[in-house]
Amino acid sequence: MSKKEFMTDSQGRQVPADLVKDIDKKRDETVRRIADEAMKMKSVLLDFKNKIRADIEKFVEMSAAKYGLKWGGKKGNITLTSYDGQFKLVVAMNDNITFDERLQVARGLIDKCIKKWSSGARQEIRVLVNDAFQVDKQGKISTARVLGLRRLDITDTDWQKAMTAITESVQITGTKQYLRVYERDANGEYQNIPLDVAAL
Repeated sequence: MSKKEFMTDSQGRQVPADLVKDIDKKRDETVRRIADEAMKMKSVLLDFKNKIRADIEKFVEMSAAKYGLKWGGKKGNITLTSYDGQFKLVVAMNDNITFDERLQVARGLIDKCIKKWSSGARQEIRVLVNDAFQVDKQGKISTARVLGLRRLDITDTDWQKAMTAITESVQITGTKQYLRVYERDANGEYQNIPLDVAAL
């Protein structure tokens, strides 16, 4: 029996093709055809993204040169709009933020505060704190919620120490660039032009 007469199953086992049901073969064929088309589209979108980035950087460099400046270094956020305002391009730089061990120190100090205030503490503060430190399905803590605790106007010394610990625990592990294209609708609001299949 030649190699072509075998199919590999999800466990990595070689199964004789004549033992595989026709419906399973058709499913495999359908999934592989669509996945192949998706991989080709991914390549097209990657080329498109790289071209957009190059075009925007070229334009910004040209604009900066008119003022005697050389555009370089860490790129910031950029917004470009068509002359009639119909289209808008946004280049956004987002830092990937994580917390080091000092976040747990902050949690300990906050718990200390809540115990200390237990007789007169508002329940809302406890809810806010518990919500901030909850992890998602990937086991990650929401940076926005944790950093949002610093906006609470609480003067307690332990709370202030906790907020300092949170600030000092922030680690920037990288920066990601996002490219978005918007079109203005009939109401004058800019709507993102979706390039994600799920959003179409």
